[in-house]
Amino acid sequence: MPELPEVEIVRQSLSKKIIGKKINKVLVRNRNLRLKLKSSFENKLKSRFIVKIGRFSKYLILELENKSYCIVHLGMSGTIHITNNRQKNSFTNTSFYHSPNLPKKHNHIELFFNDMKLIYNDPRRFGFFQLIKNKIDLKKRFKNFGPEPFNNKFNLSYLTKYLKKKNKNIKSFLLDQKFVSGIGNIYANEILYLSKIHPLRSAKNLTKFEYEKIIRNSKKVLNNAIQKGGSSIRDFKNILGGTGQFQKEFKVYGRDKKSCKRQSCSGIIYKIIQANRSTFYCQTCQK
Repeated sequence: MPELPEVEIVRQSLSKKIIGKKINKVLVRNRNLRLKLKSSFENKLKSRFIVKIGRFSKYLILELENKSYCIVHLGMSGTIHITNNRQKNSFTNTSFYHSPNLPKKHNHIELFFNDMKLIYNDPRRFGFFQLIKNKIDLKKRFKNFGPEPFNNKFNLSYLTKYLKKKNKNIKSFLLDQKFVSGIGNIYANEILYLSKIHPLRSAKNLTKFEYEKIIRNSKKVLNNAIQKGGSSIRDFKNILGGTGQFQKEFKVYGRDKKSCKRQSCSGIIYKIIQANRSTFYCQTCQK
């Protein structure tokens, strides 16, 4: 599943391609996504102009000129492709995972513009499109989500209040979207490594200094991943043919049994399973 940096890359790609464009036609080939599309979906999008592409957490938010919104979540395997009517794209994928070219199957939704077409492809159909009537309803849609790491609300006071009596391990909290939005498994591993915090540590036992390190390193890791174009774990490419480069900078993720990269540490990276997810940590410097 794409995490915040990868979804941000999709947002940036779409912003360059479809802002200001009118949706001339909507074709739904399969309504049975994670949230079943209503029969009114096509008519509510048709003839609307896209004025902005936003993002919250791992969700894309298409703002339409009538102040309504379309939320897009890519799920486990969803990808968005742009094809140009006048020239054949070498690469169609707006993101950095799965095929860089448009697959032949599983095209569920197509938005037609004058000179191009947006295609949503999703083999596993865990993603969804959801129409939101107005800004008030949009705010309600995300009311149970925690702040993003970039938000000023993700601060020492918030962490101290939220975690001070919690027994659950800190990595589980980093993955809990009710606590903080947008962090997934890859980046949670990297954040805890930089913070020198063991992933099994009980959240309530962390010090304020360690909370501050989590806040600082959450921003640092995600910003770096965005600047590097995301993580192309399987060497996938974006719409311009470029791969995400952040995977080359992994300090701990996927490095089971390898030496710790910290110069002052002679430890070995271990892999364990937490809540059916792989966790990587240094046995020596993460306490």
